[in-house]
Amino acid sequence: MKKKLLSSILALSLAFSAVSCGKKGESGDDGNTVKIAYLPITHSLAVLEEAEELEEKSGVKVELVKYGSWAELLDALNSNRVDGASVLIELAMKSKQEGIGLKAVALGHRDGNVIVVSNDIASAADLKGKTFAIPHRQSSHNILLNDALATAGLTVDDVNVTELAPTEMPSALASGQIDGYCVAEPFGAMGVSLGAGKVLFSSEELWEDSLCCGLVLTDKFIDERPDDAKEFVESYKAAGNALDKEKAKETAKKYLSQSDEVLDISLRWISYNDLDITEDIYSTLVEKVKAYGLSDNPPAYEDFVKNDF
Repeated sequence: MKKKLLSSILALSLAFSAVSCGKKGESGDDGNTVKIAYLPITHSLAVLEEAEELEEKSGVKVELVKYGSWAELLDALNSNRVDGASVLIELAMKSKQEGIGLKAVALGHRDGNVIVVSNDIASAADLKGKTFAIPHRQSSHNILLNDALATAGLTVDDVNVTELAPTEMPSALASGQIDGYCVAEPFGAMGVSLGAGKVLFSSEELWEDSLCCGLVLTDKFIDERPDDAKEFVESYKAAGNALDKEKAKETAKKYLSQSDEVLDISLRWISYNDLDITEDIYSTLVEKVKAYGLSDNPPAYEDFVKNDF
């Protein structure tokens, strides 16, 4: 198991280390290219799938710019080095709150997150006093942890919450460094596949219609190239609607260094259809962001979400 674990972790680390690819994509622009930043995770599959279709259909080229961390991706997005990104929606909300010009134009996916715990934990109550990892405080994974603890009358004050890089979480669970984690896929599936842990909750059990990753575009791109922005968003949503499990796996195998087993497990939990951000689901997100202390003043729906292309 240790050999399998190390080889799998190495594959994912290599996939996440391609920051240089992102830097290459930031230079040069022919005026007909949309530069979209992403991390190599299953939550980004809709934008990866669209990239192969949009140019054939409309002549607009999608240049995918890969990053190794949310911090690096946000730096490129917030400084207009890319036109948009598939990003944790809470991070985009924080950027908007800080005055960055961007709009959330679609969901990245539906569902697709799990609470993974060590095999000796039977319920949320067993997490009391344990160590639990999340990728970032500004994330739906933090919200889902709070929701899971609430089912047992606990709060984050009852556990030791730590931030870890996604690639470190499965091995940290296997070694006993942490007792559970919640993170973007396929890392939850990886821990399950390795036998290091099990699923305690899926996201839909805790938070129906949960938001996690979103597709955002910069105001600069929307204002300067409104027709391309409209074409891009429409094509993106269509690509998501067409992304069934079989097609999603084909796309994932092109971009993610993962085994069939890990992808099969991960794709059980996620879907990509109907990616509109409605006011109802955004309002629920805002309530949770406030309740769990992620932000006191998240952006209003009408200021942050754009559906009127």
